[in-house]
Amino acid sequence: MMRFGFLGSGSDGNALLIEASDGATTTRVLLDCGFGLRETATRLGRLGVTPDNLDAVLVTHEHGDHIGSAYAFAARHGLPVYTSHGTWLATSHLRGADRADVRVIAADHAFAVGGLQILPYTVPHDAREPLQFVLSDGDARLGVLTDAGMETPYLVARLANVDALVLECNHDREMLRNSVYPPSLKRRIGGDFGHLANEVAAAILARVAHGGLQRVVAAHLSQQNNTPELATGALAAVLGTTANDILVADQQLGLAWQPVRA
Repeated sequence: MMRFGFLGSGSDGNALLIEASDGATTTRVLLDCGFGLRETATRLGRLGVTPDNLDAVLVTHEHGDHIGSAYAFAARHGLPVYTSHGTWLATSHLRGADRADVRVIAADHAFAVGGLQILPYTVPHDAREPLQFVLSDGDARLGVLTDAGMETPYLVARLANVDALVLECNHDREMLRNSVYPPSLKRRIGGDFGHLANEVAAAILARVAHGGLQRVVAAHLSQQNNTPELATGALAAVLGTTANDILVADQQLGLAWQPVRA
């Protein structure tokens, strides 16, 4: 069985917990660690997990809301950190990096952590070598896509046939256009290497949706430039369902455990 839950998702910190269990052994990885040491442990506890229950930390890129305390956390608890060479070069000065067991990975080169098979893939984002991930226990598949500025055929191909999808819905374009953000920040967020608008996320979902897609989670919502109702409505429209069928990863509350496949 494979399941996942969020510690939190948004510009103030991101962390996604993924678990695979075959009844005899259990593997748990933390995808991003954008909170402080104490806060990460507290939020793990809400999902009934302690840091010592983890097997690895995956880091998508060097922005603080994703890498946070990753190296210090991993070093404290004896966990390997998997990230790209570019991310490592951009973050090797951070606290704990000199003590962490860092393992460099690359897009399209799958690797295993316990019972999880993990495929990194690259995305258009304003970071040095950003990665996102598709994870599988050999049966169910979870696709994760956040921190991307636009749709590409490559990322759509990587997300084909997933059973559950975590999909960034960062902003509503009209809300961003009318926000108090300075023009430079608006251009960054809304640009091709920024973050996904609701309508772009919906277009991606329309291309990867299939009969076996059982669960969709809207993630990384801007607290200033989006609402859960707008995000879920955009995704639900392309699936021909209701907004209540789309889950939302909350910044403060995260998201309770969800099975990848029912």
